Amino acid sequence: MNDVKWTLSDPYVYQNLVKLVRAKVAVQTAHGSVRGTLLNVEPDHIVVEMGGNSFFIRTQQIIWMVSNPSSPAS
Repeated sequence: MNDVKWTLSDPYVYQNLVKLVRAKVAVQTAHGSVRGTLLNVEPDHIVVEMGGNSFFIRTQQIIWMVSNPSSPAS
């Protein structure tokens, strides 16, 4: 079990995500979107806090992401 090695599937996305920790974000996946605070970035997933819940989103499932999203027009 000590021989575990991580491989980044998309190192540029990972590097940019790390810069956004603690920022407000909107993340779109094939199953919907999440808006909240980016709490953590790992090689294979991110953690976004929304409404007191932590959402663990696989990095490979991210279609797009926006930092500091504006509120929808009313």
